[in-house]
Amino acid sequence: MTIACFIRYEIDPFQTAAFEAYADRWAGIIPACGGNLFGYFMPHEGTNYEAHAVIGFDSLAGYEAYRQRLRADPDGMANFATAQDKRFILREERTFLRAVQATLQFRK
Repeated sequence: MTIACFIRYEIDPFQTAAFEAYADRWAGIIPACGGNLFGYFMPHEGTNYEAHAVIGFDSLAGYEAYRQRLRADPDGMANFATAQDKRFILREERTFLRAVQATLQFRK
């Protein structure tokens, strides 16, 4: 893993169960499409409207290939549609971070 896509979600705090079900479905979809899912993280204490996800890739080209596969995946498209229909995600931001290899606990 060379880069990580760090996703910050602003979610409806009254629909955390819907967001958690959405995150659970990505557990199978993301790896099948080529992403290395580190995890989704839900509010626990403190801010009740912020959630995060971290997905690793070998390169930005690997990320782009993953996005193409994701757009063609029926389960992925259904999960996106559920989020749009139920509106539990209010805002989503993506940041791409470069890994400091010596600090990674899980290396290939």
